[in-house]
Amino acid sequence: MRILLKNGTVINVFTGEIKRADVLIQGDTIIGVGTYYTDGDADEVRDVAGRCICPGFIDGHIHIESTMFTPSEFARVVIPHGTTSVVADPHEIANVCGALGIRYMLGASEGLPLDVYIMLPSCVPATHFDRSGAVLAAEDLEPFYAHPRVLGLAEVMDYPGVIAGEKGIMEKIRGARRRGMTVDGHAPLLTGKDLDAYITAGIRDDHECSLVEEAKERIRKGQRVMIRQGTAAQNLQDLLPLFEEPWAHRCLLASDDKHPADLMDKGHVDDMIRQAVRAGKDPVTGIRMATLWAAECFGLKDVGAVAPGYRADILVLDDIRQVRVCDVYHKGQRVVERGRLTGWREPVVQKGLEHAVRSSFNLDPLSADDLHIGQSGVRRCHVIRLCRRQLITEGALVDVDFDKRDGVDISRDILKVAVFERHRNTGQRCVGLLTGSGMERGAVASSVAHDSHNLIIIGTNERDMAAAGNRVREMGGGCAVVEGEKVIGEMPLPIAGVMTDVDALQAAQQNEALRESVHLLGVPQDLELFMAMSFVSLPVIPHIKITASGIVDVDSQKILPLIAVDTGQNGMGG
Repeated sequence: MRILLKNGTVINVFTGEIKRADVLIQGDTIIGVGTYYTDGDADEVRDVAGRCICPGFIDGHIHIESTMFTPSEFARVVIPHGTTSVVADPHEIANVCGALGIRYMLGASEGLPLDVYIMLPSCVPATHFDRSGAVLAAEDLEPFYAHPRVLGLAEVMDYPGVIAGEKGIMEKIRGARRRGMTVDGHAPLLTGKDLDAYITAGIRDDHECSLVEEAKERIRKGQRVMIRQGTAAQNLQDLLPLFEEPWAHRCLLASDDKHPADLMDKGHVDDMIRQAVRAGKDPVTGIRMATLWAAECFGLKDVGAVAPGYRADILVLDDIRQVRVCDVYHKGQRVVERGRLTGWREPVVQKGLEHAVRSSFNLDPLSADDLHIGQSGVRRCHVIRLCRRQLITEGALVDVDFDKRDGVDISRDILKVAVFERHRNTGQRCVGLLTGSGMERGAVASSVAHDSHNLIIIGTNERDMAAAGNRVREMGGGCAVVEGEKVIGEMPLPIAGVMTDVDALQAAQQNEALRESVHLLGVPQDLELFMAMSFVSLPVIPHIKITASGIVDVDSQKILPLIAVDTGQNGMGG
């Protein structure tokens, strides 16, 4: 059957031109762009006069698990916003469930009207400081390369290992390169000779740029840059100069980590383009970043353009500057009509895989004593400082009085932060100090703690921290907010402790209620604490993090003691 989209205006992503043209579709392929006629050329004509036609959007880097949705629910949310393909790294679930987690994500995304391409997790665990639920070596990844939706190796976070030429990570990189596949980067603030060594290993892109000069250095050295705008890391405003040449054609768009309420309220790739347009940038440039230039990055030769021979992943836009999506075509089938999503058959996941991802939480009940630091007097301590709208955390040396509330000082915004290993019930844990949350009472806990997804807790007192952690444990994973040892907000995440099993609307409502309950503890409205805290335990992003193994200085790749210097006020050693 031939379908003709008649009287539209086509955005040519090859040249940047916008010209009146008809688009002829046969099956899943575009077979003509130009002037076609209702008699003889097509079996069905659909008039799109006054509207723009462009390729479907591609998110260049996302962790579907970080949306907290299953792949099917994620598809329901993003397809009406014009997303027809995503390049996903399932390293969240892989760090919990290993190869079974990758198999689960492949099965749960099979047959959706959204192409979920997979980049194989390169760092399970992220570093030797992590205590994940699995370890994946190069040989564990090999069988997955034969899958048609696997495009390469995902973000190589262990940049110290790459620079040092460590065997394990280099074997993984060589496995992808041997097949001519893409190797994604992840090296925030890396520069100069270290960056040269990292790129030389075969890493061709990066989504961790937060500074425009950082991004330009990468482009000059041959990498592509993913401009990221998610819930926690919001880099678009700082990287707006990249929307101009000579930089733009080496850039694509990525959300990385985005929470349910934000996806439902603001949108997906379409919202990134809208934000750039509001800042004065050309919408066509944003669309090219979200289509052709993303496809080129991953070697997708038949995706990303409205042109003969390309796959019919097509958007019909009511407004190019507002990126208002009317219709969405995926492989020639109209899956959104006038903003309304059509249905589809749910993917069937093997029962064994379903059971494996729902049996991931292994931890004994917590007590207040488990959160006790047990020092006395005034000590100079390494304190982790949150940075707003960034994944980076700073380190601070702060004099802390442990005779008052075991180091907690709400007036100075110094709280406790703790990580408990939860995969094998080893009892391994670390309790440290954190500033920048603004929390004045209560505690929050979550099993979403990148990348190993152990149990992380932030709080003002040990009893509330234990209560919050125990609620997450009882739910088999999720997020909890506690005040006065009573739960005032929660979101169950029973799938590997990172994903919900409810529908998208209910998940977004739970997520929004969870956020509001956090603000009841005094956390500022402009801080998304659960997303921010989920990166406090990731020891591959500068500068100071906390894992179940200890407080990590990411720059030196060393464990730091909590007590940095003894002030001498109590006569005890540091």
